[in-house]
This record gives sequence, structure tokens and C-alpha cells, in this order.
Amino acid sequence: MNVRTVSELSPAERRSFFERDAGVEAVREKVDGIVDRVREEGDAALREFSEEFDGVTVGNIDITDEAERAHETLTSTDDPVFDAVREAASNVREFHERQRPEDWRDEFDGRELGRRFRPIDRAGVYVPGGSAAYPSSALMGIIPAVVAGVDHVAVATPPAEEINPVTLAAIHEAGADAVYQVGGAQAIAALAYGTETVTSADKVVGPGNRWVTAAKAEVQGDVEIDFLAGPSEVLVLADDTADPEYVAAELLAQAEHDPNASVVAVTADVDLAEAVVDVVETSIDERERAETIREALDNEASGVLHARSMSEAVLFAEEYAAEHLSIMADDDEALLGRIDSAGSVFLGAYSPVAAGDYAAGTNHVLPTNGGAKRYGGLSTDTFLRSSTVQRLDRDALDGIADTITTLADAEGLEAHAASVRKRFEE
Repeated sequence: MNVRTVSELSPAERRSFFERDAGVEAVREKVDGIVDRVREEGDAALREFSEEFDGVTVGNIDITDEAERAHETLTSTDDPVFDAVREAASNVREFHERQRPEDWRDEFDGRELGRRFRPIDRAGVYVPGGSAAYPSSALMGIIPAVVAGVDHVAVATPPAEEINPVTLAAIHEAGADAVYQVGGAQAIAALAYGTETVTSADKVVGPGNRWVTAAKAEVQGDVEIDFLAGPSEVLVLADDTADPEYVAAELLAQAEHDPNASVVAVTADVDLAEAVVDVVETSIDERERAETIREALDNEASGVLHARSMSEAVLFAEEYAAEHLSIMADDDEALLGRIDSAGSVFLGAYSPVAAGDYAAGTNHVLPTNGGAKRYGGLSTDTFLRSSTVQRLDRDALDGIADTITTLADAEGLEAHAASVRKRFEE
């Protein structure tokens, strides 16, 4: 890893940073076949794919009772990991409750207009698993749906000879109504279309690998999804007051997620840039996932960049539109005010991305690959729909009648105009 200069990046290097690829197209054709078979064959396809892809013979697909038992067991044993799950769940719940919008109705020149919010009926949440355990992802996906008031929240998580009990307990703690042991593209298909066992959802959300992402792309349109996400990413925007140890720590932390993770630091201080590279290089071997970290750092979309000014650094950060944006600078609020595109922002030296990943209360299911330019992360809003309400009395309708009929006539919709004129016939 070495320091590169923003202004000297080649067109190909800039594309690597700004056109990050989730790798979906490489598996799209196979995923389409998986989705079709689940839609046609139901549980039989789920069991066959669990054997093929996970190496697990699945008996009961519905493991809701198993999740409840895991919760009871961990509650009774005072497990410190489960204590952490509970504290994180409380913080996530509190933050997402603040997001609930209120219905409103106001008067506008005699017209009573308003908006009301209602939850979707059924949500499907994917919680990654398999060889790893992600209880935090269970909290992040389920709690916003429960807070929104979704009537039925179903969870799919990959099968295993023994599914991690902390993940199962977290799923129950978060408030899921049903839990299914099914993973990958087949899980997304099951949540989208339903099977003999799995209840179909109106919306499917949650992080996953490229197979999961490709399946979400395939079912989109038949059901709603949150968004298509790729490998994890962080951009650290730092000035000369930043501690290179802290900047390097953020890069290393994000790099351990995935060999395809994108980790970037950009600063106008060349001494800081060089110091960050030095710390990263000397610290890699201290980390347990050193091999994964090295691969991520070698990724073309990763690097430490020197900008000619903080303005140039800010422009780079805005164009990058990071999933996680860490700002370590003397006037971080001023820099934040100049950036609109970021999934989640971490201000100051003591706001590591890991805080948002686990326990600060914000959601870690966030847009990647520049998606922050177009939408935000998972929230209570994700599970709500809105409708508008209007009530007009005779005088209010009379006040805009000419406007309505003139526009309706101009569009050739005579019956629209007539529906208004009818009300004022003698």
C-alpha cells in the first residue's frame, strides 16, 4: 500500500473508486435458476439447495421454537455475549422509535389535506450466517420492522449442523414472528414467493453475499426490497489533526470484512497520509484476519490518497458516496455540511464505525457502490407506506374548480372536468 495523489489518478483508477462492482452479474444466470426452482418446487427445492450449497440436511425448515429456546437458555445463564445483544437491541430500538412519523392533517385555504402512515403487512429479513454468526444483523433488520408495526416479520438464516445460539437468541429478542433455516439466493426466493412452510413477504431486506444480492435483483418488482448492496466500504476524511493510528484502525477494521471490501482514506496532509500507510503496513499481521485484510487493501478500490486541499478531498468523498464515512478533522461539522452522499457518518476520533455496526443505535444495513447518492440505509421508514387524505367543502372546491376543469379539458379528459361541474349544476 502506498500514497497516491488524487489529481494524478488515471481514468481507470478513478473508475475503480467510483464504479465499485457488487459482482452480481457473474452469478445472475445461476441465481435466476435457483429462484425459479424455489418458486415452482417450494420446500423440496430449499432442502435440495441446503444440501448442495450448505452441506446440511434440513429437517424442519421452521425453527421458530428453536430460536425461542436459545433465547430462554441464554437469558437464564447470564451469558455476557447475550447481555451485549440486549443492550445493543435496546439502543437500536430507541433510535428507530425516534424515526416513527406522525399522521397529520392541516387546512389549506379551506382544503383539509394530510398524510397518514401505515406499516406493510409482512416483512422478510435475511440474516447472514453459515460459518459465521451475525446477531447484530438480526437486530438491525428485525427491530425497525417491529418498531414500524409490521404484523408479521419472518427471518431466514442459513442452515448449519448447529445454528449459532446467540444469533437465534438475537432474532427472538428483536421480535421476529417466524424463523426459517434457509440461506443464500434460495432464502430470498422463499421470502419473496413463499413455500409450503415459508410465509411470503411484501418486502425483503437484509445484507448478504453476491448470491443474495443477485436474488434480490431477480425478485424485485414481484416484491419490494431495501436495496442492492455490495461488499463493505469505508472512506475516512481526515485533516492534519487526525491520529494516524485511528485512521489506520478504521481501514483495517473494514478490510477484515471481505477481500472485496473498499477502504479509503483521503487527506490534504501528505505527512498524515504516509503515517497512515506505515501504521497499516505494520499492523496487518497483528490482526486475526490478516489474509483477508491484505486482499482488501490490494483491491483497486482501496487506498490512501493525498489531495491538494481539503476542498478536493471533500469533492472526492462526495463523489465516492461511502457506505461508512468517517470524518476526523478539527472542524468536522463544517466538512459534514459540504457532503450530502453517505450511508452513515461517524464524526470525531471516538466514533469508530464499529460503534454503528453494533451498539450506538444507528442501523448498519447501508447503501454501497455509490447508492448513497440515491437512497438511505435501512430504517423504520423502510417498512412504512403513506397515503394522502383530503376533504374539500363546497366553497373549497369552488375556489379551485376553474383550475381543475381548465387542466382537465386541456388534457382531453372531459369526464374529469364534468365530475367537478356536476357539483355546481343548478
